[in-house]
Amino acid sequence: MTASCRLAAVGLACSLGSDVDEVWPRLRSADGGLLTRRDDLVKGTPRFFGQVLETLPEIPAGLERYACRNNRIAMACYRGIEPAVEAAIARYGAGRVATVVGSSTAGVAEAEHAIAQWRRSGSLPARFDLVQLEYGGLSEFVSALSGAAGPAYALSTACSTGAKTLASARSLLELGLCDAVIAGAVDSLCAVTANGFHALQAMSAEITNPMSQRRSGLTLGEGGALFLLTREEGGIALAGVGEASDAHHISAPDPAGRGAEISMRGALADAGIDAADIAYLNLHGTGTAQNDAMESDAVARVFSPPPPCSSTKPLIGHTLGASGALEAAFCWLILDRREGDRLHLPPHRYDGDYDENLPALDLVADAGSVAVGAPAHVMTNSFGFGGSNCALVLRSEA
Repeated sequence: MTASCRLAAVGLACSLGSDVDEVWPRLRSADGGLLTRRDDLVKGTPRFFGQVLETLPEIPAGLERYACRNNRIAMACYRGIEPAVEAAIARYGAGRVATVVGSSTAGVAEAEHAIAQWRRSGSLPARFDLVQLEYGGLSEFVSALSGAAGPAYALSTACSTGAKTLASARSLLELGLCDAVIAGAVDSLCAVTANGFHALQAMSAEITNPMSQRRSGLTLGEGGALFLLTREEGGIALAGVGEASDAHHISAPDPAGRGAEISMRGALADAGIDAADIAYLNLHGTGTAQNDAMESDAVARVFSPPPPCSSTKPLIGHTLGASGALEAAFCWLILDRREGDRLHLPPHRYDGDYDENLPALDLVADAGSVAVGAPAHVMTNSFGFGGSNCALVLRSEA
């Protein structure tokens, strides 16, 4: 078993809000009413999107070259961990605080606008900079924003990105390369992504309906989550990580879900626990025909019986690379808001018409909760294009 590390602080932003106290009640009530119907991303084709609705902070002076929506969402996330980061820098020194932050879109939306202006006028906007497009630009920006001066790099492994940044952060701590790590992922909406999924016929005309026999695709979203990870004891820990690569297809998962199964079993083994110790499973749960089929098959093989589980994507959309970080943040909230021996769980929001061709899962109903002991364990799944799979186990001692 690999030693765990503490998830000392979390900040997040999504369609449910940009503060943990704002997000938690909406998550618990499965409030899908905050999704927005738009027809500008896929021209003439209205679709629901989970977008960050609040006014985002402005990029500070001296960092104007990083001025894109993706980095402004990152700033909204950073507010939740800023005091903890400042304390870590004061305690360990800036050079001992690392940054591992990922994205799958970066500033593509700004590039879309810049190219449109260039085609109209022959010049790019004055504030457009190529660093906005670089995956590493987000990590650079977060380092500069925070003052962290330790190792800084980016990950981009499609929809497993956010989960894998936490795994990488834990490795940096275990190797002794730093004493604290800012880790997570952020993704913003853009036409390139929306039209790509539309071309794949993977987007639902309505809000995504995971595990239903009438499911018809995913709903896209934007947002992010940033964590501060340390070696300190107590609190909520990243107890287990499991990773696997299908290499089955560029965009379709292995129909048998072998990579998903390997990653879940790996996370359990890494945490040193049995499948029966998992109190809740946050499903990848995209609402596409192939994902839901392979994931439910894999879950049924790993867990007997399956734990209470739900997909939170009907509430915020599929936030792509950010989804692994955001859904880990939701699991962090579940553990952090524990009341005595009960964990309160986010309901699985769908039409209730379960696909009987899928193995039976214990989908969380409204106001669902589960009794736990000490410690309590929850798991979250992230499965990306190209077969990049990652499962995380979070643990709370009390």
